[in-house]
Amino acid sequence: MISIEDVTVAYGGFVLLDKINFHISETDKIGLVGKNGAGKSTILKLICGLQNPTSGRIDKPRELTIGYLPQIMEHHRGRTVLEEAMTAFSGTAEIEREIASVTRELETRTDYESDAYAELIERLTGLNDRLELSHTEPPEVQARRTLLGLGFLDDELGRPTETFSQGWNMRIELAKILLSQPDVLLLDEPTNHLDIESIEWLEDYLKARRCALLLVSHDRRFLDTVTNRTVEVMLGHIHDYKVPYTKYLELRAERIQQQVAAYENQQRMIQKTEEFINTFRYKPTKSNQVQSRIKALEKLDRIEIDETDNARLTVKFPPAPRSGDVVFKGSDLTVGYPQKVVFRHAEVEIKRGEKVALIGRNGEGKTTLMRVIAGELAPISGEARLGHNVQLGYYAQNQEDILDKNETVFSTLDRIAVGDIRSKLRDLLAQFLFRGEDIDKRVSVLSGGERARLGMAKLMLQSYNLLALDEPTNHMDIKSKDILKQALKAYDGTLIVVSHDRDFLDGLVDKMYEFRDGHVKEHLGTVSDFLAARKLETLQELERKAEQAAPKPEDQQKKAAFEERRQVNKMDRKKKNRISWLECEIGKLESRMKEIETILAAPTEKDDIMELTRTYLECKRDLDAKTDEWVELSE
Repeated sequence: MISIEDVTVAYGGFVLLDKINFHISETDKIGLVGKNGAGKSTILKLICGLQNPTSGRIDKPRELTIGYLPQIMEHHRGRTVLEEAMTAFSGTAEIEREIASVTRELETRTDYESDAYAELIERLTGLNDRLELSHTEPPEVQARRTLLGLGFLDDELGRPTETFSQGWNMRIELAKILLSQPDVLLLDEPTNHLDIESIEWLEDYLKARRCALLLVSHDRRFLDTVTNRTVEVMLGHIHDYKVPYTKYLELRAERIQQQVAAYENQQRMIQKTEEFINTFRYKPTKSNQVQSRIKALEKLDRIEIDETDNARLTVKFPPAPRSGDVVFKGSDLTVGYPQKVVFRHAEVEIKRGEKVALIGRNGEGKTTLMRVIAGELAPISGEARLGHNVQLGYYAQNQEDILDKNETVFSTLDRIAVGDIRSKLRDLLAQFLFRGEDIDKRVSVLSGGERARLGMAKLMLQSYNLLALDEPTNHMDIKSKDILKQALKAYDGTLIVVSHDRDFLDGLVDKMYEFRDGHVKEHLGTVSDFLAARKLETLQELERKAEQAAPKPEDQQKKAAFEERRQVNKMDRKKKNRISWLECEIGKLESRMKEIETILAAPTEKDDIMELTRTYLECKRDLDAKTDEWVELSE
């Protein structure tokens, strides 16, 4: 369906992708993995035509539809959530126009038995199937179900999109892409702003959806659940594995191990051969053997071990100046926005040296409290104040909005650095894997993970004694998360962090504030202590239980009725698709049988009459079986 052939992407003298080749078929669900900045997002942009390769080509059918969710996107304003989601159905009119065009062409043609005519029939069938699928339910019903599945509440669907955060606007864009039902889905970190309920809904959707998928994610469980193939991008090259992520890790380790063993065996053989040559080079009695072995070495196909990217973050936060005993205190806090109060009457006190996590489902107020702490938002009532000599370093989720896209990596830091640190900026950037020509890249071309690293590097320019980090690991790969965690554990200041990642928080924080149902509750101890006390395995279970409520009887009835309609529609679609397929196959068999009849009527010496007769009888049996099935389904 999509072929990527010898594609190279270079920026000046830096080669990001070097003659990569792979094919995407209509049933592939591919996990695209690799370090931040390896070129994963670039591959998605190449496929959907937003970027051109330096050399090579990408072949895809003209009528192919692609749905692309980037890490960073423009959000539309001026509509409600539901109205914006409904714009996804504007493509239905285009399908109807295409159906009319193909129908008119079929009416003017008379080559009923040609391959071109059969292809038009197949195309018309596919278009009708897509139109029928989009009409199985009213568009508004589909839009509401998708938005609710992605975490919106029913009473939020009428709110303007501009009253929601960037993360929630990303969900609206994802809903639009899913509702448009493209042939290929290109999703770049779709789970970054989703809570567990929404992630599980998306997992089920993607598993059931019959389309090609190319997915970039650092969520191992999500990759294992959704994908059936893994393409690794490393140092400009790709390695293709026809397995999900966890199995890919095992096969990759085995491949490297086998390469190393084969390489070492070959090197030992080469060494022994060279020793023989050097020992007997000048002995006439051994000259033939020496020459034979020299030629053998020249012809030898030398084994090479695939390069691996062993670059690692080396994060170490500067020593924290001493602050007062109380770093932040919120008394009787009621916080929110003109459209909604997020939480009420909260008591929050964070002391010097504490490492605190804010936990709970999305939309309950974690980021809102961070904005209060950072002084970006005033409480509706109550008091919020920082303690004596507190110097706050704030890492917000929306690094793409905070960073100037026109600056380079180096100038982003150089513009705000003061004092001795200016002479060490290159060393600092190297700690965050910006080396050589990387420091001259513009922010606009950086991946989400690279922007996350650059935002974290900015925090190193000054000694802060309070770090407030809002989802700092969203775009980071697994190794980078671990290194950042170790750096934060060694940090001697106060830490406030928002995260859904239990592995990241476990062993890092010793206190939590749980946001739930408009209230904030303090919990002392580690994440493991908290989950054990609540008899939970993961933070995701906490989010799930916070959302669970006893369904109303009328809701259960609606759900049962909807499920019944869905199953009926599903069976009808399968039946229609099967009939269309049978009609196409019957036409092909009849055409083949007529070809054989023509040959048998006037055979030549080159024609194998026995083979042709056998093929004809097989076609006849196949035709009879398919015709019987078509009659049965059409009744």
